Amino acid sequence: MHYNQYEQQYKQEVINFFNSRTSYDNDYTIRRTLPLLELVHLQKGQKLLDIATGTGIIAIAAAQIVGSEGKVIGVDFSSEMLKQAQQKIEELGLQNIELIEADAEYIDFKDESFDVILCSTAIVYFTDILAALRKWYRFLKQGGIVGFSSCSQESCEAPLIIEVCAKHGIFLTNINEPTGTPQKCRNLLQEAGFKDIKVKSEQFGFYRSIEQAQEWNGRWFHPRENPLLQLSAEQMQELQAEYRQQIEAMATEQEIWYENMTIFATGRK
Repeated sequence: MHYNQYEQQYKQEVINFFNSRTSYDNDYTIRRTLPLLELVHLQKGQKLLDIATGTGIIAIAAAQIVGSEGKVIGVDFSSEMLKQAQQKIEELGLQNIELIEADAEYIDFKDESFDVILCSTAIVYFTDILAALRKWYRFLKQGGIVGFSSCSQESCEAPLIIEVCAKHGIFLTNINEPTGTPQKCRNLLQEAGFKDIKVKSEQFGFYRSIEQAQEWNGRWFHPRENPLLQLSAEQMQELQAEYRQQIEAMATEQEIWYENMTIFATGRK
């Protein structure tokens, strides 16, 4: 499969996944999103770009801070996520938010258009993270701030899925790996030209039931490769069976821990 073909298929899978999340907002998704906004200290009248805005958690909170003289633009390629965002915007009567349905990786704006650019837990979906950061650098006004958050490379189900697949000679790359440590986030921002870089981490993990933890449906996201696409249904069933066994073996009295260390990184132009 040529890369362009894979990228198209991969992004459609990501769109389908987020379009299916019709009740995205909850205590967990809100708690792990808003700390990114708190780091940038928005001011009234500023203009903010929210990359992969989803249901607008950051965009709406930012719009309420920057006020009528400010502006927030939210970009996402999930139409269903944007519908949820638009409904909230209308219910709140906000007039200073614009939502754009587009692939944020390829959208373009004039140089020095924004005071702040944020991307919450979505930068890992980009096919070229460094190129994205360099583009955002160009979009920012001098002295402007970029901020993104990402899960550690030890978070979510990925490490166990990788381990199970490796036993069967299938080698997966963790989508969280490029931004999976505070130092990696710092290095990316430095390479993109940012200064005054600040990085912090916060744990948002929680316990799940064994049944919930075992619900791996075979989905795997990576912007460059996915060896699982080449497997037969029987091979995938074998992997899923072993994954469920591994989950059961990990159970404690509090059931199964879902690791979610989130890294928040900001830099100034």
